[in-house]
Amino acid sequence: MSAELLDDFVRADRDRALGTYGIHVHREGHPPVAHRFRSDDRVNLYSVAKTFTSVAVGLAEAEGRLSLDDRLLDHLPELRPIAADGLGAVTLRQVLTMTSGTSHRWFADERITAADLLHEIVAAPLAAAPGTRFAYTGSGSYALGRVIARVTGADLRSFLLPRLFAPLDLHNPAWHACPLGHPLAESDLFLRTEELARFGQLLLQEGRWDGRQVLPARYVRRMTGDRVDTSAVTYGEPYTHGYGLGVWLDRADTYRLDGRYGQYVVVSPARRAAVTVTAHAERDEELLTAIHELVVARC
Repeated sequence: MSAELLDDFVRADRDRALGTYGIHVHREGHPPVAHRFRSDDRVNLYSVAKTFTSVAVGLAEAEGRLSLDDRLLDHLPELRPIAADGLGAVTLRQVLTMTSGTSHRWFADERITAADLLHEIVAAPLAAAPGTRFAYTGSGSYALGRVIARVTGADLRSFLLPRLFAPLDLHNPAWHACPLGHPLAESDLFLRTEELARFGQLLLQEGRWDGRQVLPARYVRRMTGDRVDTSAVTYGEPYTHGYGLGVWLDRADTYRLDGRYGQYVVVSPARRAAVTVTAHAERDEELLTAIHELVVARC
């Protein structure tokens, strides 16, 4: 692999104004290839943060603190009196796969007006029976972050610091918090392109880093194996291939971490490659197509 791998992508970004900040390509057995369009500053990863929250759940499960088959309210029993009808049947797996049935729609760019966002999420009526309908929202990731705090005694960021961030040498990452001090979980985690690429490489390697098993390999495999149907999604073809445990299934047997404005990690187990991009792309689907056609397909 050589720097020429990125020539067509760099040209496409210039000609089409795709808005890329930086791109990093890891392929096993080859030196990394990267290109900067601006300085490698830490940027908001937006919904890529959901994948970090997912692996926190996987780590907590490996430590025996919870199971994906647990019901959400098993860990929040004091909220049963205000919980919506039917919410008692919702499992952590359904929350992770966006199939809880909740009608609650919230993302981190929206102001939190509730005294406790978790109470608002739990009290929201169900719009579908648990496990029957995919509906994308940040509410579930936030709730999972609160579950992590409950079962571990540490907030989401603090829980991940020694278990994930330190092994990958991701020093003191910022993760914005709600008014009660809990990381937003679904967004607002800040990393550089090269730092995010380490996380992508870790997933490609099924959780192994520098000879150490940082994440449970079984959980990393389940992130794409425990998938739900998203074919009814109407906001773009890239979102119709399925959703797993905090990751989107993608074309050509790839999967991706996906954040607003073109924060992407496209992982190709078949090619043993991971392509990481940070950006401010107003046409993020066009950017994703360029990543696939001009980079991933040539790895």
